[in-house]
Amino acid sequence: MSVPYASAKAASAQGEIKKILRRFGCSKIGFMDDHENYTTTLYFVHRGRQVQMEASGKGWASMFLREEPWNKRRHLNQHDYEQAALNQGVRATSSILRDWVKGQITAIECGVLQFEHVFAPYMVSENGVRIVDVINKHLALPSPTKQEDE
Repeated sequence: MSVPYASAKAASAQGEIKKILRRFGCSKIGFMDDHENYTTTLYFVHRGRQVQMEASGKGWASMFLREEPWNKRRHLNQHDYEQAALNQGVRATSSILRDWVKGQITAIECGVLQFEHVFAPYMVSENGVRIVDVINKHLALPSPTKQEDE
């Protein structure tokens, strides 16, 4: 199986996201790649509502390393190979966000979904905290557990 987004480039995906969001009427669109924590943050404003989404490249890297584990035939040592997977994970998140944003904006434009239903968790409240962070703090939902196969 080939790993999706293994050859993704962040710059082109981020440019496409900006085009999609501008066409939708968004402003103040920006990205921050945090290579120390392997995350990409997308920020934009739509009709005065601030939206901030953070995507982790660690999940992508984990999937990649399961599908393409390091072995002695690799051109890199194990540490460098894993580091390269993490760095590609940061780039891949931009492409994943592009596809997700494109699908969600299309659904909103077609009347299938409403903006608030899609982006509410990522909206930033007046005190600067994302709604999803407020929910996570106050609801304290239990962590998902694996169900035993019956």
